[in-house]
Amino acid sequence: MEKEAQDLEALMAGTAAQDVFGLSSGALIALQAALVLPSLGKVALYEPPLVVNDTVSPMTWVARYEKDLARGDLAAAMTSCMHGTGDASPIRVPRFIMVPLMRLAIWVSARDLPSEKVPLDVLVRCIHFDMKLAAEMAGTIESFRTAHAEILLIGGDRSVAYLPLALDALTGVLPRVRRMELPGLGHLAADDVGQPELVAEVLLRFFSEAA
Repeated sequence: MEKEAQDLEALMAGTAAQDVFGLSSGALIALQAALVLPSLGKVALYEPPLVVNDTVSPMTWVARYEKDLARGDLAAAMTSCMHGTGDASPIRVPRFIMVPLMRLAIWVSARDLPSEKVPLDVLVRCIHFDMKLAAEMAGTIESFRTAHAEILLIGGDRSVAYLPLALDALTGVLPRVRRMELPGLGHLAADDVGQPELVAEVLLRFFSEAA
């Protein structure tokens, strides 16, 4: 996390940016930056996977993901991740269906993806580092009482249970905080596969307000 915060600081310096939006593990980085980067202005966070107790944890699926990754089965690893972080739903596509679909998606991504996009197989491997960040940040909730930045917490009402729990906990400790829930959306709302235009509207209003 220390290295991630340094990278963010360099990116802000290089772009003259003061405000930051972080999604998922990126929200963990932005949250930590609110403690250690004095140049930070406003921070918007979409569902950081912060472990706040041992009862409901975002880490329960990681062991299976790591096992799938170790044997080189990226489709199975992606399925483990999607089942572990996916939106709350009474219907879940069975693993025996999801794995072949993910295998096809990875193949199509490697063949047809535009050159400026990151292939899906690379992204699947990067999840390993996302969860290392989540593990490192587990149990740090009280430290954010000293965060200096103005922070907007955003979440969807279709996200799995541990994500709103983390937002609840942060709402209770952050000194300058607002909370917003987006109806009908889940954890991937800000991604291209979600409804990024809705998240963008929220961010535009927040970042354009006078401090």
